[in-house]
Amino acid sequence: MLPRTNPTPEATCVGRVWRPGIGPALVRLDGDRLIDITSRDLPTMQALLETPDPAAVARAAPGEDFASLGDLGGDLRLLAPPDLQAIKAAGVTFAASMVERVIEEQAAGNPDRAEAIRARVTAAIGDSLSGIVPGSDKAAQVKEVLQAEGLWSQYLEVGIGPDVEVFTKCQPMASVGGGAEIGLLPGSRWNNPEPELVLAVNSKGAIVGATLGNDVNLRDLEGRSALLLSKAKDNNASSAIGPFLRLFDGGYGLDDVRRAEISLRVEGEDGFVLEGSSSMARISRDPAAIVSQTIGRHHQYPDGFFLFLGTMFAPVKDRDAPGQGFTHHPGDVVTISEPALGRLRNVVRLSTEVPEWSFGTAALMRNLAGRGLL
Repeated sequence: MLPRTNPTPEATCVGRVWRPGIGPALVRLDGDRLIDITSRDLPTMQALLETPDPAAVARAAPGEDFASLGDLGGDLRLLAPPDLQAIKAAGVTFAASMVERVIEEQAAGNPDRAEAIRARVTAAIGDSLSGIVPGSDKAAQVKEVLQAEGLWSQYLEVGIGPDVEVFTKCQPMASVGGGAEIGLLPGSRWNNPEPELVLAVNSKGAIVGATLGNDVNLRDLEGRSALLLSKAKDNNASSAIGPFLRLFDGGYGLDDVRRAEISLRVEGEDGFVLEGSSSMARISRDPAAIVSQTIGRHHQYPDGFFLFLGTMFAPVKDRDAPGQGFTHHPGDVVTISEPALGRLRNVVRLSTEVPEWSFGTAALMRNLAGRGLL
């Protein structure tokens, strides 16, 4: 369940840890040591990310060496890195997953119909969507062709149209961290993990770091109706982020994000194993462009936000029956990894069986005030 240590000694990684008897602590990772850098100047992750140079500030901050990664477990646990920030997500940003969204819609959320529809849609679309710049003249031409074939979809609209889909994944501090259980809404018959890269963006719109995330997805609910997106996406423990946030500095930045290769492994108690990958080089929209459509004069985020960038991975490997593709079983261990960002590992449960979310913004403010940090 433990995260990988710093990928390289020079990496600046920060996160949040629940310290028993104390509460949430802002930490810096030094090798495999956890350094508590919480102070009146840096009471929260939000405060750190609003400084002019978060990486330099984090490296220079004095702190308490209180534990190692090997000590994590039980009440001493990783939290998701964001605290006061909004949790946003971009959808349909890869051509591969865009086709799967069309299949979900055509199947009306029924996995039994997916295989036949996948063959029809793939035959009609093929690789024609790869390399298309969303909102371009070529994208408009493809739209006309697909409409004539009766295959145009709201997912294709946000996939290759001018406007990116950005939605609220969950409330601040509702995400869980590495090692925690993640939740599926009871009754879902068709669902999957979504391994993604997550950007940390401050209130000025500056991208200041990156981490990993699991944008847990219920394909049957969203396939029945796009209006069920919030029900499919926002449930107890349905958002996992971590294990740590790697801050941008001279050795790591947005170009490294653009080159990232994200790996996924699902291991079931039934012996089932699923592996896949998601290459950021194949994203249809540049990460900076997605951020610019999220924040600006049209929309402000005074506490900043964390932004899931979407995934190209939509698993189709059969698990329970031929032609039904993949769906989670309780007990699945989901591991998302990337060499520069470490490893995010979570265990799948029902959202009604994982711990209830009870520590929100009001609780955080009371805790910090009681510790003399406000």
